[in-house]
Amino acid sequence: MTLSTFPDLIDHLAGIEPGDALDGIRANRPQARLHAQQSYVALFDPAPPAGDASQFAGAERFALAVFVAGLHGQADIAAFYAQGLSRLDAPGSLLEAVAAEAAEGAARGPYGRHPAGPLSVEDLPGPVHAVAQERRALLGARLSAALVHAHLLVLHPRDAKAADLQALLDAGWSTADIVTLSQLVAFLSFQIRVVVSLRALAGRSATITSA
Repeated sequence: MTLSTFPDLIDHLAGIEPGDALDGIRANRPQARLHAQQSYVALFDPAPPAGDASQFAGAERFALAVFVAGLHGQADIAAFYAQGLSRLDAPGSLLEAVAAEAAEGAARGPYGRHPAGPLSVEDLPGPVHAVAQERRALLGARLSAALVHAHLLVLHPRDAKAADLQALLDAGWSTADIVTLSQLVAFLSFQIRVVVSLRALAGRSATITSA
């Protein structure tokens, strides 16, 4: 089954079946449902036009998805994207390295500092991720830099600065692919939050029904 024909992924990850109460709720927002699925397909099954210089490989995309899901503590969503990585014949050692990085980088967050002012009371220091030296050779400079940037976007969104983008450029990322990388991380964070929320609603509904 190709990504473009995969049933609605948020429904799949949330365990929603046709006819469920939550299926009815989601059906009330058909455009939101459609656009979320189309975003998934566009980001993970891209068909670049002729002459497109994109170097953002599928394996990098799925590896990043495993990492981001791991940062959010969602092992089953990470496992779903790990299957996509396996379909691309990525070595098992790559998956193990990405999973290990996610486990080491996971934290509660979000952390960071606001510009000096009223919001400074919300400033919260937190760990900054660095890829383990023993994994850098396996992950490569590009993916290592991407993992660090993904960690920044997920857990330190207020701390992003020009030097962080320069680190991606220095690792071989083009400007266009940096934009796509950021879109991918943002989409995954959105997708994961929706799935977690739907699961919580399903659990609450089940509790009320059985009461």
